[in-house]
Amino acid sequence: MIVESRFPAGPPVGVETMVTESRAEPPDGPLAVGDERVRGFLEAVARRLIAPNVARRHPELAALGFFLRRGEVSRALDRLRPDAENHLRVPRGLVFHIPPANVDTVFVYSWALSALVGNHNVVRLSPRSGAAALTVLDVLLDVLPDTHPAVAHSQRIVSYDRSGEVTARLSAACDLRVVWGGDSTVREVRRHPLPPHARDLTFPDRSSFAVISISAWLTAAEETRQRAIEGFANDAYWFGQAACASPRAIFWVGASHAEEAMADFTGRLAAVAASRWPVDAAMAVEKRVAAYGLAADGAVGRVAFHGNALTMLDLADPAGLPRRWLGAGTFAHARLGSLHDLLAVVRRKDQTMTHFGFAVPELQALARALAGRGVDRMVPFGSALSFNGVWDGTDLLAEFTRLVTIST
Repeated sequence: MIVESRFPAGPPVGVETMVTESRAEPPDGPLAVGDERVRGFLEAVARRLIAPNVARRHPELAALGFFLRRGEVSRALDRLRPDAENHLRVPRGLVFHIPPANVDTVFVYSWALSALVGNHNVVRLSPRSGAAALTVLDVLLDVLPDTHPAVAHSQRIVSYDRSGEVTARLSAACDLRVVWGGDSTVREVRRHPLPPHARDLTFPDRSSFAVISISAWLTAAEETRQRAIEGFANDAYWFGQAACASPRAIFWVGASHAEEAMADFTGRLAAVAASRWPVDAAMAVEKRVAAYGLAADGAVGRVAFHGNALTMLDLADPAGLPRRWLGAGTFAHARLGSLHDLLAVVRRKDQTMTHFGFAVPELQALARALAGRGVDRMVPFGSALSFNGVWDGTDLLAEFTRLVTIST
């Protein structure tokens, strides 16, 4: 069983050899939570990612760079400190990451947080990864020669085609397995057993939606509405609306003037989408097939195409919102009398709720009423794709560590 060594770069390596080397401690001592050797490496990577020559080509990497800055890293570590003095945070061990191919930079967030708290890591980078992921890989390799040798000793990024044998061996060797992807990917990976002490951290298929206060939209200033539209478009169109946090449905909340608010929103979004997020003919055809299929099934009452970039579907029933991907720039929408009406709509699969025009107490009341049945994040327009150390309701840094209790 051979894998391609992408970081550190090198010749193909046998899985058994890589496992042995990945578990070995650095010669100058084991990594610790918040290890300065790793922090220095991440800081250097952050500087490269926010450099204009990288950020212009891949704006999403600038956000990653800000996430990895020393100040952000320090704040994340501060949040991790245990409340009790007799608790000590230690690394979990060897972490095996299986990120998705469709949002290919997510592996950096997952891996960086795990490395930050002292874990040795093996990341399986899909051979189908896109230009942004390959740019990150180039940055990591560029920074590595000036980095403490402990980083190269403890961190691995490899590529291999789908291979049950390789995945099984890496699974059998790890202390934590992190799986990002669809439900089918999670089920497939779970066929490979973990050691008895190890555990899975999974991020399966999720769906997201947006909520807009009708009155707040209609009374908002021109620049506020335009800024909100641009933020919503970024949330939706990055990664072709395939990211789990990208909204696929829009709920209009209020008693009256919904048509006026929807018309204004749709016109603005159509203009932004057409200018910044063009959709090719093949995708446009796929979107039409999906839209007409929903209409034929009675799930939507009206279909409106605004060029290739935007398709709006009127839901026959708010609870019947489609949670599968329908093509880039396709949104189902419906009216609700109040946020409370979402209680009949939300399912456990729902992850991110982007919002416009609601106060914090209203959102908190909704979260309490949902009581964990769905929605792990409530964020304003433009923040859906902003990664956070708490994802899908899971505190990643806490999951990447263990607590040792010390009593005297």
